[in-house]
Amino acid sequence: MSHLSGKTIAFLVASEGIERVELTDPWQAVTDAGAQPVLLSPESGEVQTFNHLDKAETRPVDKTVSSASVDDYDALVLPGGVANPDALRTDDDAVSFVRDFVASGKPVAAICHAPWTLIEADVVKGRTVTSWPSLQTDLRNAGAEWVDKEVVVDGNLITSRNPDDLPAFNSQLLESLAHGAAAQEA
Repeated sequence: MSHLSGKTIAFLVASEGIERVELTDPWQAVTDAGAQPVLLSPESGEVQTFNHLDKAETRPVDKTVSSASVDDYDALVLPGGVANPDALRTDDDAVSFVRDFVASGKPVAAICHAPWTLIEADVVKGRTVTSWPSLQTDLRNAGAEWVDKEVVVDGNLITSRNPDDLPAFNSQLLESLAHGAAAQEA
């Protein structure tokens, strides 16, 4: 199943506090589909993933977000975990990258607490999204319509609530990438 061969997918995370499965599961899905995942972070070195509050494995950073260009990627995935998006939203380079990526029209998939970074990038106004339930007031205050659904697609934004939603989240990400490929070939 390599229908996404030649596609490059950016995964943007802070240096710690990443919910492991929200990084590794979509990573595996895009790899299995033939795409190339790339791990971006504000700092080089390694990032620390977590299983809820317990440390899990570290992963090597491929590129710093400050040196990354939206043009080099076909989609952006924003994994959750509480500390991860909270740290990312204080990094100007990360916020600018997310803002520019959403503006590009290419798929941006955010799960769990990751929409905090979308709020900081000011890209949710007038959009329908979902997230971890505790973010709903933040998202509404930022002008979004929050709904409690497994996966929500609004334009190029794909959002899900939690790790239980990963199968639908991954499926929608791959479908959006495949449609993008079909549109470019047409």
